[in-house]
Amino acid sequence: MNFVKALLAEGNEVHTIAPHDDYTHYLTEAGCLHYDLKMDSRGANPIKDSLLIIELFSIYRKIKPDVILHYTVKPNVYGTIAAAILRIPSINNVCGLGTIFLRKTFVSFVAKSMYRLAFLFPKKVFFQNPDDRDLFVKRRLIRGEITDLLPGSGIDLTHFIPGNYSRNKTFTFLLISRLITDKGIFEFIAAIRQLKAAGLNAKFQLLGAKDPKHKRGIKVATIEEWIHSGTIEYLGTAKDVRPFIQNADCIVLPSYREGTPRTLLEAASTAKPIITTDVPGCHHVVKDNYNGMLCKLKDADDLASKMKTMAGLDDRALKNLGDNGRKKAESEFDESIVIDKYLKAIHSLSPA
Repeated sequence: MNFVKALLAEGNEVHTIAPHDDYTHYLTEAGCLHYDLKMDSRGANPIKDSLLIIELFSIYRKIKPDVILHYTVKPNVYGTIAAAILRIPSINNVCGLGTIFLRKTFVSFVAKSMYRLAFLFPKKVFFQNPDDRDLFVKRRLIRGEITDLLPGSGIDLTHFIPGNYSRNKTFTFLLISRLITDKGIFEFIAAIRQLKAAGLNAKFQLLGAKDPKHKRGIKVATIEEWIHSGTIEYLGTAKDVRPFIQNADCIVLPSYREGTPRTLLEAASTAKPIITTDVPGCHHVVKDNYNGMLCKLKDADDLASKMKTMAGLDDRALKNLGDNGRKKAESEFDESIVIDKYLKAIHSLSPA
């Protein structure tokens, strides 16, 4: 939103294109002209999704923008092709690769082929971590000279601020995520069961939307079993996560791969210790034993070990981890870095 406001402050006319949701009104209230999009964010049908080219082509031709900014997989691919047909320059942002690049399936092959085609056309493509950029360049999906790095979407350091340090009487772990398997939810649950069986006195919280329609979504019945058995305390969803982060002692995210996970940026900026997986995206936010701990991918035993260690730290060690996270957020992930890079890229393309 602060990037949108920066564009508007320069006197630009800003149009936004996305499926309508509960947050759309924030864009229109800020002064954006919004267009609803009929995009299925969950599906992975290249034939069905290719219809997005027609839909976006129609909107782009109507708006006639000077520059188009694309985010997430489908706009990056289909939006870029639509923009290229109309000869409108585009700037893309690869927010993360997800698990499609971790599997060798037909859908994965098609997705990579579509990336290779679409990424012939952008003027600039931002990646959110060097691992993702290196992978794209190595597999010849993109020319290295049009790439650049961003620290994720950045973090508003004035919005996510540390509170006075206070440890809960019962140590509290919090995982913030959509409830899909790729976020390491099952490993989190398995680790919790181990720790409870070993007698660790702690709270284990889960904040995030249920998404059973997602291809890798977790069944509602499974989540309900976790809740009713007392394995987790499910907090539902929240428009403002700050109070939940503030009330936790440690933020956990055992994700399989990320661009730069926003929940970890929020945790670091709020000066909370973090446990996350040693995978691209996550290990760029967390330096092991500096502002948190890194655990092995898909390893509930190692996750449980790190959680037990974290809960056993004294207040001074916990506060030190949190303070280091805030320092890291300030030096590497300030959203002003993202805004400045975008504005420079846009100015280089805009007509004089």
